[in-house]
Amino acid sequence: QLQLVESGGGLVQPGGSLRLSCAASGYTLGHLVVGWFRQAPGKKREGISCITEDNITVTTFDSVKGRFTISRDNAKNTVYLQMDSLKPEDTATYYCAAGNMRIPHIRAADYDFWGQGTQVTVSS
Repeated sequence: QLQLVESGGGLVQPGGSLRLSCAASGYTLGHLVVGWFRQAPGKKREGISCITEDNITVTTFDSVKGRFTISRDNAKNTVYLQMDSLKPEDTATYYCAAGNMRIPHIRAADYDFWGQGTQVTVSS
């Protein structure tokens, strides 16, 4: 059974940076697409970005384009989300997920494996 564990969240000031990690165990990520999602209290879950085994990325969330970068280290079985120029509205619980799909996308329903999430708080 694939298990995903997120880490790297915390409290950061506006304009700061964080790098989230999503470490997989129990199974090699291999061909699975890995995505990052977030959910703030009282809001629906938002898909941020996803990445394939071949490092093809999809980012459709306009508010993070140019600020967030997804990357993947297959040797370490880990996916990262580099977050720069953080804003208070980025405050949320961030989740990584993995799924098997022919065309990479960040529709949550198509992801089968989820981590427990890591909290990111952007505040002065």
